Amino acid sequence: MSAGTVDRTDGTEGAGGPGGPAGRRREQRGWYFYDFACSVYSTSVLTVFLGPYLTTVAKAAADADGFVHPLGIPVRAGSVFAYAVSVSVVVAVLVMPLVGAAADRTGRKKPLLAAAAYVGAGATAGMFFLDGDRYLLGAFLLIVANAAQSVSMVLYNAYLPQIAEPHERDKVSSRGWAFGYTSGAFVLVLNLILYSGHDSFGISESAAVRICLASAGLWWGAFTLVPLRRLRDRRVAAGGASGGHGPGRVGAGWRQLVATVKDMRRHPLTLSFLLAYLVYNDGVQTVISQASVYGSEELGLDQTTLITAILLVQVLAVAGALGMGRLAQRFGAKRTILGSLAAWTLTIGAGYFLPAGEPVWFYGLAAAIGLVLGGSQALSRSLFSHLVPRGKEAEYFSVYEMSDRGMSWLGPLVFGLAYQLTGSYRDAIISLVAFFALGFVLLVRVPVRRAVEAAGNPVPERI
Repeated sequence: MSAGTVDRTDGTEGAGGPGGPAGRRREQRGWYFYDFACSVYSTSVLTVFLGPYLTTVAKAAADADGFVHPLGIPVRAGSVFAYAVSVSVVVAVLVMPLVGAAADRTGRKKPLLAAAAYVGAGATAGMFFLDGDRYLLGAFLLIVANAAQSVSMVLYNAYLPQIAEPHERDKVSSRGWAFGYTSGAFVLVLNLILYSGHDSFGISESAAVRICLASAGLWWGAFTLVPLRRLRDRRVAAGGASGGHGPGRVGAGWRQLVATVKDMRRHPLTLSFLLAYLVYNDGVQTVISQASVYGSEELGLDQTTLITAILLVQVLAVAGALGMGRLAQRFGAKRTILGSLAAWTLTIGAGYFLPAGEPVWFYGLAAAIGLVLGGSQALSRSLFSHLVPRGKEAEYFSVYEMSDRGMSWLGPLVFGLAYQLTGSYRDAIISLVAFFALGFVLLVRVPVRRAVEAAGNPVPERI
């Protein structure tokens, strides 16, 4: 057996055992709670508060021409956040092969998930100290937190094919996203109360923002305890730990990555899906991270409007994720994802024309994004789970996450460069249309039924 092969004898126990239906449902409920824990970071920190706040901090440190000079490099203050997101992706890509190899070699995903989660939560909580002109501190904490979340998602996603049967995965994956958006919406309500009423609480606007940032880290850390209690590690088959000792340990991660990519060449249709996902998800991730910057800097909207708009996204994303999960049961995951990509293309194209200072139009854009956001991500995850050869979940999901993060530096980089060159966020936002349109074309060309069969998995009735 390969190093990534899992001994599945523990998955055939009776209905009440850990490998039976009851044990599987217990794990699924625990699994949902990691989305519940870490999605608050994505929502409150990455999407709402940190972009505009870090931009303000960077502007306080800027020279008369609006530039800061990290390591002597002139950077427009308005591009610092986008560049930091890009650097965090590079860091994540360097670390993920090591983590994926360790998970495959030892079968102990849970301790690695805990380490990544608490590094990210700690960095997020540390954002409480981001004030004045400390833009470098803010950029550093963003890089650490964002990279840690990416690494944790490799391990989290790799549990899906182990805790859900093929016919369950669209539903389970969609429920996970719905849990995440539910927590994001709840915490945003609390954020909105604190931020909009900061005077009545006797704190400054800056302090309110820093409390909102830090509380996301505390939430992330606290609710991570639930999946850590419910999820269980699978035993690695004999020989699975070979090569895991001695001085070659660091290089083992990259050797494992090379071996996995070589193995994936035997499944070219799986690679074709990854290419399509890599492209369109880069657009999704860039919209998530840059929407509040676009709203505040280009459209001139205040922070309360932005929080309310993102709250609207969270509420509608719960319905969207569950609704698209049901659509996938009727029309198949591929067709449903294609429909969401068409909607993304139209929505982001319309975003270019939004009038400044008109919150109602921004709310309309937020509503459209919310309805397609969770479903497109959840169904992509569940669709990929059908394309993974049995026993190689951690390996393949490591590459899946690297495909996600490995190119998602490009969207923020293009966004930041467009603003640096033109000084207009409208020019930056319109560039994202290309990611959704090209992703649509690439996904259309993937014969998913043949891809599932080629991976050696049973083909669901609807896919």
